[in-house]
Amino acid sequence: MNENFHIVLHEPVIPQNTGSIARLCACTGAVLHLVEPLGFKIDAARVKRAGLDYWPHVDIRVHPNWEAFLEKEKPESLYFFSKFASHPYTEAKLTSPTYFVFGSETKGLPKPFFQTYEGKFLQIPMRTNLVRSLNLAQAAAIVLYEGIRQDSQTSRIVN
Repeated sequence: MNENFHIVLHEPVIPQNTGSIARLCACTGAVLHLVEPLGFKIDAARVKRAGLDYWPHVDIRVHPNWEAFLEKEKPESLYFFSKFASHPYTEAKLTSPTYFVFGSETKGLPKPFFQTYEGKFLQIPMRTNLVRSLNLAQAAAIVLYEGIRQDSQTSRIVN
């Protein structure tokens, strides 16, 4: 596994998004972290269908809550994504190992995160006057591939 980049889903609720992100992680070698509670069971058919036969190739780590995630992983470089952030993801220097944190599809990230991690929030520019947000799996793919592009050690994905 390539542990240069990590996708962290904080309390995801849509199994198809998690399955698509698992497939993204299989393709890139990124680690997938799921912070509970989840809105589905990981073994649910909808999650596996979206990830197809890639599940054995994904390093999935499930954490009972945010504090347990921090304790186990001890991440040094965290970036949080929200449409309410003021800086675009393209302005950040994304070097490995980096953890990209995304909130629930329905609630986003908890409000206290905005204070605790002030200055670590990034946005993907979009026309929010017309649409609420990007799909979670699309957002994860955009920032993960930008991190891979920026990181000289992973400019090529190696088998």
